[in-house]
Formats: sequence, structure tokens, C-alpha cells
Amino acid sequence: MTNSVTPGAISMLLANPSPDSSSEIPEIVVQVVDLKPIGSSTTRFTFMASDGKMKIKAMLPTHFASEIHSGNLQNLGLIRILDYTCNSIPNQPDKALIVTKCEVVCPALETEIKSEVKEETGIVLKPKQEMVAKSAAQIVREQRGNAAPAARMAMTRRVHPLVSLNPYQGNWTIKVRVTNKGNLRTYKNAKGEGHVFNVELTDEDGTQIQATMFNEAANKFYPTFELGKVYYISKGSLKVANKQFRTVANDYEMTLNENSIVEEADGEGAFIPETKFNFVKIDQLGTYVNGRELVDIIGVVQNVSSTLSIRRKSNNDTIPKRDITIADDSNKTVVVSLWNELATDIGQQLLDTVDSAPVVAIKSLKVGDFQGVSLSSVSKSKVLINPDLPEAKKLRAWFDSEGKGTSMASVGSGFSALSKNGAKSMYSDRVLLSHITNDQTLGQDKPVFFSIKGYISFIKSDQTMSYRACKTCNKKVTEAIGSGYWCEACQKNDDECSLRYIMVVKVSDHSGEAWLSVFNEQAEKIIGCTADELNRIKSEEGDDKYQLKLKEATWVPHLFRVSVAQTEYMNEKRQRITVRAHAPLDCSAESRYLLEEIAKMSLS
Repeated sequence: MTNSVTPGAISMLLANPSPDSSSEIPEIVVQVVDLKPIGSSTTRFTFMASDGKMKIKAMLPTHFASEIHSGNLQNLGLIRILDYTCNSIPNQPDKALIVTKCEVVCPALETEIKSEVKEETGIVLKPKQEMVAKSAAQIVREQRGNAAPAARMAMTRRVHPLVSLNPYQGNWTIKVRVTNKGNLRTYKNAKGEGHVFNVELTDEDGTQIQATMFNEAANKFYPTFELGKVYYISKGSLKVANKQFRTVANDYEMTLNENSIVEEADGEGAFIPETKFNFVKIDQLGTYVNGRELVDIIGVVQNVSSTLSIRRKSNNDTIPKRDITIADDSNKTVVVSLWNELATDIGQQLLDTVDSAPVVAIKSLKVGDFQGVSLSSVSKSKVLINPDLPEAKKLRAWFDSEGKGTSMASVGSGFSALSKNGAKSMYSDRVLLSHITNDQTLGQDKPVFFSIKGYISFIKSDQTMSYRACKTCNKKVTEAIGSGYWCEACQKNDDECSLRYIMVVKVSDHSGEAWLSVFNEQAEKIIGCTADELNRIKSEEGDDKYQLKLKEATWVPHLFRVSVAQTEYMNEKRQRITVRAHAPLDCSAESRYLLEEIAKMSLS
């Protein structure tokens, strides 16, 4: 029966849906029917397991994908199931087979097995071990009583892969590595005050899940979990993950209570990866700007700044910060701000080795909109220098062969300049101001972008319209003791500085009005002069000339490309509309746009 299935194999699987150990599993060979990937995944495959009479929906282990890509296993092939679990499908009477260990028996048969199968046993029983004159109690004590707690757990329960877990499953045990550990935090809500912390767990397949602990469980397990160690965990619960707050790619999140069991697995973590990355290319960061989702990045270090001391507004404390510029094979660069220990420790290592252009892999970065696109570390961020990863080797080969001689552009400049080169972007996503102001939910998760046509109806002349900026880096400077201006970013004193616009204007169209934030490049086009020149007019030519200059900028039609995001001020959420690009109204282009819109209305 080399090229045949085990008679009654599906019935055997359903009769014992969760065997205690792989040694209890008999010889089970099934045919793989309707083999296909799950979505666009290249590692997860689903199929129908068939024994010629019955079928069951099944999933292959992720590490088995190489057998499929190499052609060792194809549709209509045969596999021998060595370990598995059968899970219930929510709201359905059927079960799904999760294959956790198997081997290929035959790459593919010519046809699907559907004929009647002789009632042979098909089960190969393992030979009995030599009998020993010991009682059952003695054997149990020898196997379990003298073992470490974690070893006892491994003996008594079969380890489940994370991919097989779901909220409807009963008892399970997982073996995972702690690849990220958060701080123990205090929270307050209507029910009172409590403690919470969470960890990110990774199993040997590379699957990750976030586990959260509250109050008693948080106090109990916070000292137990250590970053990088491997643990057996059982008696937890799962629920559907909140996609706005999840930090790993898993549909579920885990909660551990004070009755959960967590025991260290000494010497059993060799095959569990230390850290799993889901890298985002630098030129793809624009879609993550100001979103809740954290990203992983890998790049070649181009520049490292000195350590800066930044003063917190909340408590006036100073914290260290260091900016590094990295590039990847999308020929784009981005600035990553490292904070606290990452700035002083890892940052110093990068500064010492920047001449060799090291490769860095950084996990869990927040994407902001400073200078278009920027990255910033958070408390859970992790930095690896020259990691032993395939992506790092590929990046190093690219940089050594062509990257170091290639002209790089900042992804931020490309992102903010998406509407500078031509009128098309100014006429895409065109909306009225009322569309933005009437929907206060816009930009809750991440900024949304629109094009608008409007008139600047008012510029507050008494507002602070500019700030003193460093002529080298454009960051804010302060008056130095004695003379000149001190730049914290460049760590130097200059005799002169420049003024850069930062102002708010009221824009109106026939549907309503809104306040828009405008920065230097766009403001210079609107006002018609630099901030230095406007300041000279005010100080040398008088307030009347100054007011006239601002008045000349009003009631002129403009095209704006704007971002809409949610900000919080004094515990109140507000809508912030920021001008990302600006262009004067081109009457010919505007007429063509209106004719196209009229044509669309006629067709509909």
C-alpha cells in the first residue's frame, strides 16, 4: 500500500481530535486534494484531506511550504500525518484538521482516490516494549515526579502551534519565546485602578501572538517572563484581536489570568527564533504615517547624529535622542529617531561604525509625518546591528555592488512632493471643505488626503507666523548666551539664523470654511515672499505695509493638497488639516476638469 491511503483515516482523526502525544497516533496516510495557498500567502496552504470515502478541510504547517515550492508535494499527492489536532469551526458543525507534523509519501497520483477500499486495518501498531515489573504508579513517578515542572508539562500535554489556536478551543499548551516584553503600567478607568503589561510570544514556526495580563496576573507573571527565554504556557484564553492596537500579525490575542500556568523550558528553545520581523520598504512607509500600526525596517546606515537632550513638555524631564539616516534598495532614505537607551547605547555603536555602513534591523517603529515621513522608536523597539538575516545579506550585497554609488532621495520629500509635479494630483480626490469639516471621524486611524479649491479669506496678523531656524538643518534655535543662536540639533552656535513660516489661515469655498496649517514652502508661495522679507517689511516699512502684504494674499483662488488627521489638545480630539502642497489656479486645467465632471454626470 505504498501509493494508497489508510482506510478510514478521516474517521480515525475525528475519533481522536486531540491526541495527548504523537506516540498515540497510528499510521495515517491521506491524499491531498484541492491544494491551494491561503490568500496571497506563500507559506500557508489549505487542502482537503481524503481517504477515498471521506474528506476534511485541513491546513499544512508553515515550515512544510518548502516541500510544495520544491515540487516534492503536489495536488493529489499523499502525506503521512505524524501529529495533528482537529478544531471546531465557529458556527458550523464541521471540524478542521490542523496538521502540525507530516511527511511526503508520494508527490502526486494521476487521479483522486475514490474507489472502495478493502477493509484492511491500515494501522501499523508499534511493537510493545519489553515488560518491566513495575507498577503504574512507579512508572508515573519515575517519568514525571523527578522531572522539572516544564518537562512534566511537556510530557502530560502535547504542544500546540500558535497557528492552531482559536477562541473556541479547549485546553492547550504552547512552547514560545518571549520576543518582546512591555513595561508594567498603571491604568485608571470607571472600575478603578489596576496594573497591566503584555508580551509578544513567538513559536518555532515563527508565528507570533500578543499576551496581556491584568492586575493579579500582571503582578504574578511580570517577574516570571524574561526577554529571550522560552516558556510552556497553558490555561489562557483567546479573543479576536483589536486591529487598531495589535502589535503582531495575528487574528487573535491572548489573555493570561492568575490561574494560567507559565513555566520556563530550559534548553528547549533552539528552534524558536529570537525575533521575527515583517519588514516594510522605505518607499512604502507613506501609507503608515500617523497610524497606530508599528513597522519593522531594515536599511544601511548613512548618517548618525550626536546625542541630543530633549525636554519633555509633560514633566520637564530631559531624555536623550539620536537621529540616524538609513537607506534601502528602493533608493530612498528615512530618518529614524532613537530615544533613551537606544540613543545612548546602540546609537553610540552606530556612530563608532558609521564609516563601514552597517546594516540595521529595527523592530516596532512609529511612523510620523515630520518632514513628510519619519520614524521614531518606542519603549518596545529593538535594534539589531548587522543581523544574520537573509534580508540583511541581500541588502549588503546590493549596497556593496551599486547602492553606495547611487543618489538617494528622502522618502519624506517624495511623499510631501507628490502633488508638486503637475496638476493631476491637485485634481484627484477633489472634495468640498464641507466634506472634511462635516465628518469629524476622518483621519482617526491614519491621515487621509484630499484636494480642495478655495480662497484664503483671513490671515491672523497678530499670530506667530514664523520661528527662528538653523540655516543648516532648519530646526528651531534659541538665543545663545552672549551672542548668536544655539542649534540643539547641530550642537553648534551660529551668528545668524533664518525665519521660517509656521502659520494658520482660514480657507473658504461655497460650502463652508476651515482653518488650515501652512508651513514654510507653501506659505512662501501664498504670501509671495520669505518670512525674513515679511519680517523686514513689518519692522522697516511699518504695520500698514505689513497688513497690505497679507491682504494681497487673500481672496485669490488656490489649489491645495491637504492631509486630515486627528490630534488631541487638552484631552479634546480635534481635526487638523495641513497643507501638503499648493498651486495657483490654472484656469485652462480647471476648465478641463469641470468639463470632465459634467461629462461624468451626463453619463450617469
